[in-house]
Amino acid sequence: MNKLESSYRWVVFSTVLLAYFLIISQRTAPGLITDQLMKDFHVSAAVIGFMSSFQFFAYAGLQIPIGLLSDRFGPNRFLILGTILTGIGCIIYSFSPNEYVLIFSRFLVGTGDAMIFLNLVIILSQWFKAQEFVKLLGVISLVASLGSLTATVPFSAWISLAGWRTPFLTIGIILALSSYLLYTVLVLKPKKIFKDDFEMKKNKYKNRESVWRILRRTISARQAWATFLCHFGLVGAYVGFIGSWGVPYGIHVLELSRSEASQLMMYGLFGAILGGPLISWITSRLDSIKKVYSFVHVITFFSWLGLFLSGVKPSFILVVVLFFLIGFGNGASALTFAVVRKSFPIEEVGVVTGFSNMGGFLSAVLLPIVFGNVLDLFPQDTINVGYHYGFIIPVLFSLVGLLGVIMIKEEKSEGKNVLNAL
Repeated sequence: MNKLESSYRWVVFSTVLLAYFLIISQRTAPGLITDQLMKDFHVSAAVIGFMSSFQFFAYAGLQIPIGLLSDRFGPNRFLILGTILTGIGCIIYSFSPNEYVLIFSRFLVGTGDAMIFLNLVIILSQWFKAQEFVKLLGVISLVASLGSLTATVPFSAWISLAGWRTPFLTIGIILALSSYLLYTVLVLKPKKIFKDDFEMKKNKYKNRESVWRILRRTISARQAWATFLCHFGLVGAYVGFIGSWGVPYGIHVLELSRSEASQLMMYGLFGAILGGPLISWITSRLDSIKKVYSFVHVITFFSWLGLFLSGVKPSFILVVVLFFLIGFGNGASALTFAVVRKSFPIEEVGVVTGFSNMGGFLSAVLLPIVFGNVLDLFPQDTINVGYHYGFIIPVLFSLVGLLGVIMIKEEKSEGKNVLNAL
């Protein structure tokens, strides 16, 4: 039976998406309790920013190693391991007695999270045809947005009812149990259904090109750096902000309650929910990734710039619109991996995906730290001024993303667009 035509591939796709949904919900959930953690553990904004960044530091730093290992040994084991580690990290987080354990637990979450998306991309490449890839990326983007959506009002309401420890403990246990489901769907069942294919895959992974040669080729490719910069500007600024300072911004600047501030984050997620599928559909119709992606980056840049120019007392309606547009851009960030899929051989999709993804989460590491240090420069009674100047950071990051999309090489050949890794 051919995997690319088997109906079982949809079982694989659905199961992996479920794990991805749960993990995404925990990527930004701590942002809901930023000020509460500062109060409970008596720490500064800079420490909280460091904690958030430590999670994304683990994520970003492991992207290339995990990509190389996944290309060499296959994605299944790393996806399962990543799910277990994320679950354990959430459980430890829920029992944290001090800020040091908090930081360690988020490091575990970041380590587990680092193994999820790029292996999801590799699995899609193995189970689905190339022409299906862009459309499926839109579905993945939608699921990611829905996962983040649960980390706003629903999770905030749960925290209000049960305290912040119980929700993180519960999700951690569910994730740990999900790892066995992944093992069953990705390893046990395929061994029985696709015996020949399974043996061929094992032999293929044993005869790989030198890791260092693949790595050198990746970091010398213009197309790889273009996708790195695209993700740096589009994803990191958004994830870094909503995962650390988004809710406090709503509370301290717009004078919203915690529930209302979490609703503010939802507007960005609504934009992402619309942006992922819509941009994937438009791209597949136009057959030009660069044109569509360039438009997305321009919109995102001017949206961050608009937040900065709105001053220390911005209009609530303006902030809602700008957050929606920024979320729209983040939802369209899956196009980064459409570029990767079309530009590099299937055997190197993992490492290049990791390299590109590292760009997004490198900026997600930097933004909470720098933003937190900016806020610490201002007393509490003028914190709105601190947020105003803090928005310079995502403006600069999104400018880097614009540079990246300009660097993407897209040529026409026989009436079709072909992306070349130069």
